[in-house]
Amino acid sequence: MKLTINARNMSVTPGITQRIEKKTNTMSRYLLSETEMQVRMRKEKNDDRVVEITVPMGNNVTLRSEATDPNLFVAIDQALTKMERQIRKHRTKLSKRLREDAFAEQPEYLEEEPEEEQLKVVRRKTFPVRPMSVEDATIEMELLGHSFFAFVNIDTDRTNVLYLRKDGNLGLLEPEA
Repeated sequence: MKLTINARNMSVTPGITQRIEKKTNTMSRYLLSETEMQVRMRKEKNDDRVVEITVPMGNNVTLRSEATDPNLFVAIDQALTKMERQIRKHRTKLSKRLREDAFAEQPEYLEEEPEEEQLKVVRRKTFPVRPMSVEDATIEMELLGHSFFAFVNIDTDRTNVLYLRKDGNLGLLEPEA
Protein backbone atom coordinates (compact mmCIF):
# COMPACT_ATOMS: atom_id res chain seq x y z
CA MET A 1 0.00 0.00 0.00
CA LYS A 2 1.27 3.45 -0.94
CA LEU A 3 0.67 6.11 1.70
CA THR A 4 0.66 9.87 1.01
CA ILE A 5 0.38 12.33 3.91
CA ASN A 6 -0.34 16.02 3.30
CA ALA A 7 -0.99 18.81 5.80
CA ARG A 8 -2.29 22.35 5.50
CA ASN A 9 -1.79 25.03 8.19
CA MET A 10 0.25 22.55 10.23
CA SER A 11 3.41 20.46 9.99
CA VAL A 12 3.69 16.69 9.79
CA THR A 13 5.98 15.51 12.57
CA PRO A 14 7.67 12.09 12.60
CA GLY A 15 5.35 11.10 15.47
CA ILE A 16 2.27 11.81 13.35
CA THR A 17 3.74 9.88 10.42
CA GLN A 18 4.58 6.90 12.64
CA ARG A 19 1.07 6.89 14.16
CA ILE A 20 -0.57 6.87 10.72
CA GLU A 21 1.79 4.19 9.35
CA LYS A 22 1.24 1.98 12.39
CA LYS A 23 -2.55 2.25 12.15
CA THR A 24 -2.63 1.70 8.36
CA ASN A 25 -0.50 -1.45 8.55
CA THR A 26 -3.55 -3.37 9.79
CA MET A 27 -5.52 -2.23 6.74
CA SER A 28 -2.86 -3.42 4.29
CA ARG A 29 -4.14 -7.00 4.57
CA TYR A 30 -7.43 -5.88 2.96
CA LEU A 31 -5.80 -3.85 0.17
CA LEU A 32 -3.63 -4.61 -2.82
CA SER A 33 0.00 -3.54 -2.63
CA GLU A 34 -0.45 -0.93 -5.39
CA THR A 35 -3.43 0.73 -3.65
CA GLU A 36 -2.86 4.38 -2.79
CA MET A 37 -4.10 5.90 0.46
CA GLN A 38 -4.12 9.69 0.75
CA VAL A 39 -4.26 11.27 4.21
CA ARG A 40 -4.95 15.00 4.30
CA MET A 41 -4.84 16.94 7.53
CA ARG A 42 -5.67 20.57 8.15
CA LYS A 43 -6.08 22.95 11.04
CA GLU A 44 -9.33 24.93 11.07
CA LYS A 45 -9.76 28.47 12.39
CA ASN A 46 -11.49 27.17 15.53
CA ASP A 47 -8.40 25.02 16.32
CA ASP A 48 -10.15 21.81 15.24
CA ARG A 49 -8.01 19.31 13.34
CA VAL A 50 -9.64 17.72 10.30
CA VAL A 51 -8.32 14.43 8.91
CA GLU A 52 -9.56 13.23 5.51
CA ILE A 53 -8.61 9.82 4.11
CA THR A 54 -9.23 8.80 0.51
CA VAL A 55 -8.65 5.35 -0.98
CA PRO A 56 -9.41 4.79 -4.69
CA MET A 57 -10.36 1.11 -4.99
CA GLY A 58 -10.75 0.89 -8.77
CA ASN A 59 -13.94 0.15 -10.71
CA ASN A 60 -15.12 3.72 -10.03
CA VAL A 61 -15.17 3.08 -6.27
CA THR A 62 -13.50 5.58 -3.95
CA LEU A 63 -13.70 5.19 -0.20
CA ARG A 64 -13.49 8.33 1.92
CA SER A 65 -13.58 9.08 5.62
CA GLU A 66 -13.31 12.29 7.60
CA ALA A 67 -13.00 13.10 11.29
CA THR A 68 -12.77 16.38 13.20
CA ASP A 69 -11.44 16.83 16.72
CA PRO A 70 -9.32 19.40 18.58
CA ASN A 71 -6.81 16.61 19.29
CA LEU A 72 -5.06 15.57 16.06
CA PHE A 73 -4.34 12.02 17.24
CA VAL A 74 -7.99 11.45 18.15
CA ALA A 75 -9.07 12.74 14.72
CA ILE A 76 -6.52 10.42 13.03
CA ASP A 77 -7.77 7.40 14.98
CA GLN A 78 -11.43 8.18 14.25
CA ALA A 79 -10.84 8.67 10.51
CA LEU A 80 -8.76 5.48 10.25
CA THR A 81 -11.39 3.48 12.16
CA LYS A 82 -14.09 4.71 9.76
CA MET A 83 -11.89 3.87 6.76
CA GLU A 84 -11.11 0.37 8.02
CA ARG A 85 -14.83 -0.30 8.49
CA GLN A 86 -15.54 0.89 4.92
CA ILE A 87 -12.72 -1.21 3.48
CA ARG A 88 -13.93 -4.35 5.25
CA LYS A 89 -17.50 -3.70 4.14
CA HIS A 90 -16.39 -3.17 0.53
CA ARG A 91 -14.24 -6.32 0.54
CA THR A 92 -17.12 -8.33 2.03
CA LYS A 93 -19.44 -7.15 -0.74
CA LEU A 94 -16.85 -8.11 -3.36
CA SER A 95 -16.27 -11.56 -1.91
CA LYS A 96 -20.02 -12.22 -1.74
CA ARG A 97 -20.41 -11.14 -5.33
CA LEU A 98 -17.56 -13.36 -6.50
CA ARG A 99 -18.49 -16.51 -4.61
CA GLU A 100 -19.24 -19.45 -6.83
CA ASP A 101 -22.54 -20.18 -5.15
CA ALA A 102 -23.67 -16.56 -5.21
CA PHE A 103 -25.57 -17.16 -8.43
CA ALA A 104 -27.23 -20.38 -7.32
CA GLU A 105 -30.82 -20.13 -6.18
CA GLN A 106 -31.15 -20.15 -2.43
CA PRO A 107 -34.21 -21.51 -0.63
CA GLU A 108 -36.57 -18.75 0.44
CA TYR A 109 -36.45 -19.74 4.09
CA LEU A 110 -32.72 -18.94 4.31
CA GLU A 111 -32.10 -15.29 5.02
CA GLU A 112 -28.75 -13.56 4.93
CA GLU A 113 -27.35 -12.47 8.25
CA PRO A 114 -26.68 -8.75 8.36
CA GLU A 115 -22.98 -7.98 8.95
CA GLU A 116 -23.64 -4.44 10.04
CA GLU A 117 -26.74 -2.37 10.42
CA GLN A 118 -28.14 -1.97 6.90
CA LEU A 119 -29.61 1.37 5.91
CA LYS A 120 -33.14 1.23 4.53
CA VAL A 121 -35.10 3.66 2.43
CA VAL A 122 -37.98 4.60 4.70
CA ARG A 123 -39.51 7.35 2.59
CA ARG A 124 -39.72 8.14 -1.11
CA LYS A 125 -40.57 11.53 -2.47
CA THR A 126 -40.99 12.75 -6.02
CA PHE A 127 -40.46 16.32 -7.07
CA PRO A 128 -40.42 18.26 -10.33
CA VAL A 129 -36.93 18.96 -11.68
CA ARG A 130 -36.77 22.08 -13.78
CA PRO A 131 -33.89 23.83 -15.51
CA MET A 132 -32.39 26.71 -13.51
CA SER A 133 -29.11 28.45 -12.81
CA VAL A 134 -26.95 27.68 -9.78
CA GLU A 135 -27.92 31.04 -8.26
CA ASP A 136 -31.64 30.25 -8.64
CA ALA A 137 -31.08 26.81 -7.09
CA THR A 138 -29.31 28.45 -4.13
CA ILE A 139 -32.26 30.75 -3.54
CA GLU A 140 -34.73 27.88 -3.91
CA MET A 141 -32.77 25.72 -1.43
CA GLU A 142 -32.70 28.55 1.13
CA LEU A 143 -36.43 29.19 0.68
CA LEU A 144 -37.20 25.51 1.29
CA GLY A 145 -34.83 25.33 4.26
CA HIS A 146 -33.17 22.15 2.96
CA SER A 147 -29.51 21.19 3.22
CA PHE A 148 -29.44 20.04 -0.43
CA PHE A 149 -31.29 20.69 -3.67
CA ALA A 150 -31.42 18.71 -6.93
CA PHE A 151 -31.96 20.59 -10.18
CA VAL A 152 -31.17 20.57 -13.89
CA ASN A 153 -28.38 23.06 -14.57
CA ILE A 154 -29.51 25.39 -17.34
CA ASP A 155 -25.90 25.85 -18.55
CA THR A 156 -24.97 22.16 -18.85
CA ASP A 157 -28.45 20.57 -19.20
CA ARG A 158 -27.42 17.95 -16.59
CA THR A 159 -28.79 17.11 -13.17
CA ASN A 160 -26.76 18.76 -10.39
CA VAL A 161 -27.02 18.66 -6.61
CA LEU A 162 -26.35 21.74 -4.52
CA TYR A 163 -25.58 21.03 -0.86
CA LEU A 164 -24.71 22.86 2.34
CA ARG A 165 -21.23 21.98 3.62
CA LYS A 166 -20.26 21.66 7.29
CA ASP A 167 -18.20 24.85 7.01
CA GLY A 168 -21.33 26.82 6.01
CA ASN A 169 -20.42 27.16 2.33
CA LEU A 170 -22.17 25.50 -0.59
CA GLY A 171 -20.98 22.54 -2.67
CA LEU A 172 -22.10 21.55 -6.16
CA LEU A 173 -22.12 17.97 -7.43
CA GLU A 174 -21.81 17.76 -11.21
CA PRO A 175 -21.82 14.35 -12.97
CA GLU A 176 -19.05 13.55 -15.45
CA ALA A 177 -19.87 12.33 -18.93
